[in-house]
Amino acid sequence: MSRQVIAILILGLGVLLSAYGVVISKQETRQQFQQLVTLQDTRDELEIEWGQLQLEQSAWATHGRIESEARRILQMKLPRVGDAVLVSE
Repeated sequence: MSRQVIAILILGLGVLLSAYGVVISKQETRQQFQQLVTLQDTRDELEIEWGQLQLEQSAWATHGRIESEARRILQMKLPRVGDAVLVSE
């Protein structure tokens, strides 16, 4: 075989290997993009849940809610004026 034929075969093989590399790279990019979209969807769902939990926590932590639960569950009540004692150091 002549040098030209060998050079053409080597160049052809190089083109095929390069094309194969492009295909593999493109496939990996598609997979990673799909994973990115899935993770972004999960992040969005978690952010929504976090907001709902913060609202729920603020509802449970209001002064009126704590006072009503203290009265209902612990049977606590405000002391009368004469029952309050001032403690000083």
